[in-house]
Amino acid sequence: MIIKSLKVENITVLGSSNISFTPGINIIIGENGTGKTHILKIIYSACRATQAKTSFSYKLTRTMFPDDYKLSQLITKGARNKTSKIEITASNQLKNEKKLSLSFEKNTKKWEGKVTGESAWEKEFAGVNSIYIPAKDILANAYNLVAATERDNVRFDDTYLDLINILKIDSSDNDSDKISDDILQKLEKFTDGRMVYDNIRDEFYIKKGNSKREFNLVAEGERKVSLLWQLLKRGAIKKGDILLWDEPESNINPRIIPYIADILLELQRKGIQIFVSTHNYILAKYFEIRATEKDEVCFYSLNKNKNGIEIEKNRSFSGLKNNTLISTFEKLLDEVYELE
Repeated sequence: MIIKSLKVENITVLGSSNISFTPGINIIIGENGTGKTHILKIIYSACRATQAKTSFSYKLTRTMFPDDYKLSQLITKGARNKTSKIEITASNQLKNEKKLSLSFEKNTKKWEGKVTGESAWEKEFAGVNSIYIPAKDILANAYNLVAATERDNVRFDDTYLDLINILKIDSSDNDSDKISDDILQKLEKFTDGRMVYDNIRDEFYIKKGNSKREFNLVAEGERKVSLLWQLLKRGAIKKGDILLWDEPESNINPRIIPYIADILLELQRKGIQIFVSTHNYILAKYFEIRATEKDEVCFYSLNKNKNGIEIEKNRSFSGLKNNTLISTFEKLLDEVYELE
């Protein structure tokens, strides 16, 4: 499955936007409040709707979490046109395209928007996996979290709950499309053991030899690396799947950042489409300098203007005209030079 484009009308801060994506790595940058995470969650909801039991409209409310699960809360504030629409275009490996659309209005009840193309979408992309890694770690507090959320004792959106459930299931029996061991070996350099799930305690641990440590006692950066290792080892990410990662640099040792870029570049070479949102200049720059001519890498800059959010696209990170990461970094360098 390859997500080719996303078109939105009157959706949250994004307003009305049309974005085309690369089949490789899509890196989204921009200031807070420009809609980076919203783009990832919309795409993720559509990817999960490839399952017959999952409705695009309902999944969107479960990931975006509007008040009372009302799609109408996602309408751009102050929009003259009170009708909102989302259209996602995707293709399979044979480049057969399908569209999935959702429209809703101010008086739409809860998640009961009008969805079109869902049956064809499910049939065409059945069996495709999609993984969303949120910016904040939740596995250290996974005990009874899914059950507590179902009882409405706590509130976490489905990106967290889905990830917990995926990591509890070992789908590695079929090795036909499994990611090669060389990527796993690279990740193992930054982990002091392997991640395991204790189904009796309903807890995650880092296990080394015969001993194991509670997940919450491990540094969050190491937990993120272990999480990615576990997803690959268990076969949760295969060729043709979609990986979405919100701020992979969060709480990561800067020393590891170039290796994260290398691993994600290698994953896209294995046929996995990747979406990354980031505030980190170093990570974005490493994607640019480590990519080869054959790699499919594209950068998107989201910027606020009087008309809403402007989205700029460029194959080169340094080629973006509105690049807050570069401008902030250059300002820092100027201050450093002044001190010297």
